Amino acid sequence: MNGRLMLLDTASLYFRAFHGLPDTLRSPDGTPVNAVRGLLDFIAKLVTDYQPGELVACWDDDWRPEWRVDLIPSYKKHRVLAGGEPDVEQVPDLLVAQIPLIRQVLDTFRIAVVGAANHEADDVIGSLTAQATGPVDVVTGDRDLFQLVDDARDVRVIYTARGMSKLDVLTEDVIRARYGVSASQYADFAALRGDTSDGLPGVSGVGEKTAAGLLDTFGDLDAIVAAAAQRGSGMSESVRAKILAAADYLRVAPTVVRVVRTLELPKPESRVRPLPDDALDAARRLAAELGLGGSADRALRALGNDREASAGPDRS
Repeated sequence: MNGRLMLLDTASLYFRAFHGLPDTLRSPDGTPVNAVRGLLDFIAKLVTDYQPGELVACWDDDWRPEWRVDLIPSYKKHRVLAGGEPDVEQVPDLLVAQIPLIRQVLDTFRIAVVGAANHEADDVIGSLTAQATGPVDVVTGDRDLFQLVDDARDVRVIYTARGMSKLDVLTEDVIRARYGVSASQYADFAALRGDTSDGLPGVSGVGEKTAAGLLDTFGDLDAIVAAAAQRGSGMSESVRAKILAAADYLRVAPTVVRVVRTLELPKPESRVRPLPDDALDAARRLAAELGLGGSADRALRALGNDREASAGPDRS
């Protein structure tokens, strides 16, 4: 294992696992476990391929914080369960049943889980990254976290959107080549462009190319807004009109889009190391009880537990 800290955007991974594996994968009592098994296989692959020295599963204690919704009411509104409470996310029932099992498995396997009240996993990841003293790998399918990439600090994003067999490792050069902006500009870029997956409207008529061009010319969102307020600033009249029309949105969008980096978080025991015998036995028992089969075996081996034992009848 090397000295890198690996931070998992856990919900991003277990949603992908749920949709990527058939829900016919069940525990002996019939409970679906496809998301649990898929997440364990993801962890096994990530730890095997990237060899982190520390591993933290970052958790959404609040997937849609009220302070973000107060600023932009459309924030993630399309994901809210129809007819439900404002903070209830629309999640397939067969996945809902697995989320407590995922927490139980992570705890039993002694994979550190960190969340923060009134904040998303993105904010936990941002804060742990800011506090890290060594290199960091952020594993996510969420483009918002591209803003954390920092070559000087050796902070990378391992991007999962194309699937676990086609992982993209994003550095500053990759982000610049792909989007035409620096990683430090990415949050402003996202605010200008908008993001339908998060319910962020963006500036009407400003797409990726225009947003990148504005940031290349003016540097950051504050400078863009200031330039729009002055004729002769070098900004075209049509773009000026669009920026001015979106002034109210642009005042609050940065607070919503930028991840929090200042949370006071407990220091978890996150070292990747073999489990003591009693903990390994407990992990094996839980895996057998849930029918996690080869997924649990692979994860435990990747985490340094080489003692052979079956985690259930299915070793696929």
